[in-house]
Amino acid sequence: MRARTKARKRALDILFESEARGEAPLEVLAARRETDDAPPVQDYAARLVEGVATHRERIDQLIAEHAEGWSVDRMPAVDRGLLRIGVYELLWVDDVDDPVAITEAVELARTLSTDDSPRYVNGVLGQISDIAEHLRATL
Repeated sequence: MRARTKARKRALDILFESEARGEAPLEVLAARRETDDAPPVQDYAARLVEGVATHRERIDQLIAEHAEGWSVDRMPAVDRGLLRIGVYELLWVDDVDDPVAITEAVELARTLSTDDSPRYVNGVLGQISDIAEHLRATL
């Protein structure tokens, strides 16, 4: 597994834990970085968690606008986390190409979520990617 793929998985783990515990993502991130009991948190994983936490309101708004049949709150938690990471990468990370961000999210959905998740994640992120250039200009 490539370094950034591992970082995305670790960021997803932290976001998932944050929701499950009802704690802020940055608190879970800090706790993970301070312990020797968990795998190390790569810098890119921390960047993803921090970015999602900072821009979560806008990210969730975009997901809600482009998600068909599901509200953000009703999505499986893994899918919600992957979509948040994917949208953050699409709009705020300049050194990741859009197709790479989408493919990485889809592959993690394939291994970590439901049978329908890869197609769903691909569809939502694909729609947002189509307007990403316009969205970046308004950020």
